[in-house]
Amino acid sequence: MSAVPHHIAIVMDGNGRWATRRYLPRVAGHKMGVDALRACVRHCGDRGVKVLTVFAFSSENWNRPADEVSGLMELLAIALSREVPQLKAEGVRIHFVGDRSKLPAKVKTGLSQAEAATAANTRLVLNVCFNYGGRWDMAQAAARLADEGKPINEATLSAAMALAHVPDPDLVIRTGGEQRISNFLLWQAAYSELYFSDKLWPEFNTAALDAAIADFARRERRFGKTSEQLTPAAVSKKAA
Repeated sequence: MSAVPHHIAIVMDGNGRWATRRYLPRVAGHKMGVDALRACVRHCGDRGVKVLTVFAFSSENWNRPADEVSGLMELLAIALSREVPQLKAEGVRIHFVGDRSKLPAKVKTGLSQAEAATAANTRLVLNVCFNYGGRWDMAQAAARLADEGKPINEATLSAAMALAHVPDPDLVIRTGGEQRISNFLLWQAAYSELYFSDKLWPEFNTAALDAAIADFARRERRFGKTSEQLTPAAVSKKAA
């Protein structure tokens, strides 16, 4: 197994709690979270990770206080204008994954422009899951197949998912101390390695990311096989 995951997915949890512990408005934590994401994207590129998928705003987050939701929308618009030129220069291709129908027009335009500006980049694919939910993803895939009159099975569903343009994640990280996946990549994470960190997302620095990657490198991924089937000796014996 490669020591570095091809695809890392992250539930970036803890921005609000980081701010609250410092007697700051929750949106201040989300601003710090953007800084942490910037460093994470750069470090993933340096480490040879090819795909990074982050959970930025879930379909359930609309239930949060209105001022926090509006602050997140404004922060996204600002981050797009500020971050995209540098991401483009660093070879990062951006995909925004999720239901865009409820997003403000300004935000939807910004998402499309960011995707178009980075479409030719190949160093790292950055999937930003915004207004996304794993159940929504499976439902929209099944609905699309039904509308097109196609059979619904594992292969066709996989091809209709919102992340069909990348392989399934090898490693799913959640920060903030919670140990659940919260409706994130329910289909794609079937065989992902899970890693939970007590660090709040603004505190999840490059050293913490390296620790997660090192933990991944020590794991044995069997995909239903036995350990013996994965060893070179077993493979050689079978071939003989």
